[in-house]
Amino acid sequence: MSSEQPRRTRDNNAGSPMGSTAAIVIAIVAVVAGFLILREIRTDDAATTAVPETTTVTTIDPALTTTTPPPATSTTLPPIVTEGATVIVANASGVDGAAGVLTTALSGKNFTLAKATNGSEKRDVTTVYYAETNPSALPVATSIAQLMGPTVTVQVMPTPPPVKDGVLPEGVTVLVMLGADKATQKLDEMATATTVTTVAGAAAPAIDTTTTAAP
Repeated sequence: MSSEQPRRTRDNNAGSPMGSTAAIVIAIVAVVAGFLILREIRTDDAATTAVPETTTVTTIDPALTTTTPPPATSTTLPPIVTEGATVIVANASGVDGAAGVLTTALSGKNFTLAKATNGSEKRDVTTVYYAETNPSALPVATSIAQLMGPTVTVQVMPTPPPVKDGVLPEGVTVLVMLGADKATQKLDEMATATTVTTVAGAAAPAIDTTTTAAP
């Protein structure tokens, strides 16, 4: 019998360096791949569970709010001019004593007045006349019309003036023809009093040339 022991066959692949290296590389690749996959999953989860943007709505209690009204507009009237002209009131209303009452009232407003007289005709509407020969007559006439209300017009003095005998006292350059619309009103009430409105198309009232009322 042979005394030699049979040699064991060595597994050439068991201790092969190439096999160990390949295993290490595969393990590293698996780790990296797993890391990348886990990172991608976390990124997707974060995007999926992101909190949506919220909008804040503020509600104001109407009871706590205040409204500022627009500034009130005002009309500035020209100043009252009382000096520079002598005024006469002619009664053209047919109401006894109306011109005398207005004369007293205008004197109380510091106008210079001549004695009241009668107009040469009866009128429904009051008119204030001024003489162009006196530059100060227009401001005084305008001031009187302003005190008597917006329906009173200011016009140039006609020739002859519409008063009894057609002649004004010397120095008088403003004539107030007191009509029926203002004859029964006090001066302080004239600017706000309601006046008679003439209906369009109605016949004009006839002029009464026989004024018999006292000034």
